[in-house]
Amino acid sequence: MSDDRIAPAAPGGTVAAAATHTYREIDVPVAGGLLHTGVWEPAAAPSDEVGDPPTVLVVHGVTASHLAWPFVVDRLPGVRVIAPDLRGRGRSNGLAGPAGMGAHAADLAALLDALGVSQTVVVGHSMGGFVAVVFADRHPDRVSRVLLVDGGLPLDVPAGLSTDALVAGILGPTAARLSMRFSGPEEYLDFWRKHPAFAGAWTPELERYLAYDLVDDGEGAYRPATSYATTADDTVDMNTGSALPEALAGLRHPTRLLTVPRGLRNESPGLYAPEHLARLLASYPAVAHERIEGFNHYTIVMSPSGADVVAAAVREELAAVAVP
Repeated sequence: MSDDRIAPAAPGGTVAAAATHTYREIDVPVAGGLLHTGVWEPAAAPSDEVGDPPTVLVVHGVTASHLAWPFVVDRLPGVRVIAPDLRGRGRSNGLAGPAGMGAHAADLAALLDALGVSQTVVVGHSMGGFVAVVFADRHPDRVSRVLLVDGGLPLDVPAGLSTDALVAGILGPTAARLSMRFSGPEEYLDFWRKHPAFAGAWTPELERYLAYDLVDDGEGAYRPATSYATTADDTVDMNTGSALPEALAGLRHPTRLLTVPRGLRNESPGLYAPEHLARLLASYPAVAHERIEGFNHYTIVMSPSGADVVAAAVREELAAVAVP
C-alpha cells in the first residue's frame, strides 16, 4: 500500500480509543474527494494468532457518522473495525457529486483497496444496510457475509411521493434537524437530550457522536454535518431506485437481518411493521431474520445493551467465515 493512497486525517481528538483497540482517522481518495474513515485496530491479538486480525466493515445510517459504532467496537476484542463517514456525512460532507447506493458502494470498494482488505464481513445499520446489500451485489468478491441491523430490506412507503415528502415521511424530525442552526455543542446536545429515542440511554459515547456531527456554518452558528441534498438523493434511491431491488434479486451472500420493534422516535411498530416484515421475508427467504425486543432504531447500536446484541451477531458471522 503506497503512502499516497491514504493519508492520516487532521487530528481532532474526537474519540478515545477503547481499551480493546487503538483508533486512528484516515482520509481515502474516492470519486469527488476524500472519504473520512475511522479504523479501530485490536490493541492486542491472542498469542497464538497468526496473520491479520479478522475484519469487519461497518456502515452507518442516513444522517449518522462513523462514531455511531464505538459501543460495538468495544465489544469486539481482536477484531479490526473499519467505519467510514459516508459521503455527505461527518467529515466526508465535502465530497462532490451525487450520492445513491451505487456511489456509496464504489466508495466502500475504494476504501477496502486503500486499506489492503480483500474480503470482509459487512455490517450495515439503517441506510447502511441498504448500502451493504448493494455493495455485496456490485462487489461480490469483497464480501463474505452481510449483517443488516434494522435496515436493508425495502421500507413500506407510498408510491408517488415527492422527494421532500418521501424524506419527511421516513425521517420526520431527523430530516428537519438538518436545516436547523445551533449556537454551539451545548445547545445541540440539549436538543438531543429531549429526543425520545435516548430517554434512559444517554452516555458519554453518545455525546461524542453528537458533538462530532456539528460543524461551523460559516455565518457564526453551527449546523449538523449531514447534507440534506445527499440525504434526499439517498432516500429516493434506496426507496425508488433500481440498485436495491436488483441487488436483492441477485442476493448471493449469507445475509442476516436484525429488526427492532421501535423506530427513530421510539415509536411502535418501527421501520418494519410485522405485516410488512412478513411479506418481505416471504419475498426474500434467503435472509435469516431475528426480531430483537427492547430496543429502538438507535439504541440497538448506540447503547451498551444494544451493542451487546450486535457484537454477538458480528462474532457469529466472523465464526461462520472461519469455518472451512
